[in-house]
Amino acid sequence: MKFILSLVGTLLFSFSLSAADSACQPQLFKSLKLVYEDTFDAGTINTEFWEVRQNTTWSVKGGVLHGSESSKEFQAKKKASNDPSHAGLKPVIWLKKVPENFVCAMRVRYDAKAHQKGFPLLDLGHHIHTLSFGEKATTLTIKKDVEKLAVEKPLFALNQWHDVVIELKKGAILLQIDGVKHVFESRNIDMTGQAQIDFKAVDFGTCQIDHIRLWEGS
Repeated sequence: MKFILSLVGTLLFSFSLSAADSACQPQLFKSLKLVYEDTFDAGTINTEFWEVRQNTTWSVKGGVLHGSESSKEFQAKKKASNDPSHAGLKPVIWLKKVPENFVCAMRVRYDAKAHQKGFPLLDLGHHIHTLSFGEKATTLTIKKDVEKLAVEKPLFALNQWHDVVIELKKGAILLQIDGVKHVFESRNIDMTGQAQIDFKAVDFGTCQIDHIRLWEGS
């Protein structure tokens, strides 16, 4: 019986990855070279590709990468210093070794309770291309204040899983959430000198990543 359940689980997981692959036919590139993939089944965080930030709490549970806030002691110490903005109220983690031209496909969710304010985001490059997910719009902010582009769709809702695909090359970002796509175009889009994607959740909320794949595009 255990073997049958294990086999069914494997088949379902393989189907999930195959579905993700089929949805990830690149639009901005002709070919892809796999850089990194992780299903987190090993139960550990690959520190060659991940860097935990702001002393937040990250671990792998049941094949899923889980992130939550830092300890109350760390928060109190930071709030008493001249750096309260990095107190680790929200889970933050960096995916490293991201190519200048890339495709990243992942299954991810951000959780927050109704009283918790703010919206989660993804930084493509550190504070370079910030994708902020709101209730009514998804906003791309480039280099903090150089340019801001907002669209009604695709939307990323809290407290549920989403299949996300991001493609980036100079001049364009394709964002796909659960099959809904939008291409942001701007001469200011450029990952030169950048090599990371930052995951940032809502204050006192959580982040979960089920699986992730990263390619270099050409």
